[in-house]
Amino acid sequence: MSLTHFKKSRVDPIPSLYKFHTTADVLRLDIIHPVISGNKWFKLKEYFKEAVYQKKKTVVTFGGAYSNHIVATAAAGKLHGLNTIGIIRGEKPASLSPSLRDALSFDMELIFISREDYKSKKIPDQIFRAYNNDDLYFINEGGYGDKGMLGAKDILAELDSIAYTHIMAATGTGTMLAGLIANAHRGQQVIGVSVLKNNFSLQKEIKALLLKEKQQPFDLLYDYHFGGYAKHNQLLFRFMNEWYEQNNIPSDFVYTGKLFFALNDLWERSYFPKDSKILVIHSGGLQGNRSLPAGTLIF
Repeated sequence: MSLTHFKKSRVDPIPSLYKFHTTADVLRLDIIHPVISGNKWFKLKEYFKEAVYQKKKTVVTFGGAYSNHIVATAAAGKLHGLNTIGIIRGEKPASLSPSLRDALSFDMELIFISREDYKSKKIPDQIFRAYNNDDLYFINEGGYGDKGMLGAKDILAELDSIAYTHIMAATGTGTMLAGLIANAHRGQQVIGVSVLKNNFSLQKEIKALLLKEKQQPFDLLYDYHFGGYAKHNQLLFRFMNEWYEQNNIPSDFVYTGKLFFALNDLWERSYFPKDSKILVIHSGGLQGNRSLPAGTLIF
């Protein structure tokens, strides 16, 4: 994928959180591409590089109706000249979500499977009947895996990060967080905000992606999921709107809204020591917001 299709990320200060001689900045990965937004580019690029090198013709992956990963994979496939197949969780609805319509516009083939089959990541037989198995290249849901982590390592190369004492990011599969841990400077505290409820296997899954020499400590926070993956309430929506009014930074209710809420709450509770300098990773991906009633969010 040519970088000419992408913009440079930028670092935005968060003046609303200046307190107790500590500062915070947001690395705006959400602005680098209108479709392959945020960490999706970093997590996908090594997979697509390998698929092209291996002369694969079709990329297959998994996701839900509002999956950032599905749309990003479809767009990346289009840019690379590769076919894409999205295995979608749940029965086909009467009307497709805007995200799935976008994926179709990038020529992705959508195959809907039951939630039970999806949970076990079953590959539908029709794929193997329709395609030569040697031409297929599979990417895990959310880009989880070694190559996703290797691509995510490049996130901290977007800026000179050595001055930061803390690096915070929302985390689902742990792939991006593993990349951040692998490329963090010694002494930097990497903090992941889990967006899944009781996802206590996350620590093990992150460590599985790290080389032994990169097994430095990191922290996971499990109290900011708002009920579970993609769960939300009016408190979260009010915060997201107020955050946007104060900082002009959009967020989504699945990942970054919960991240910024956690940052604000920790700040209010004086979690960060005096003179801390915090880098918050805006991982992009606002697809989930398209499922909300009009007017829920002001951006």
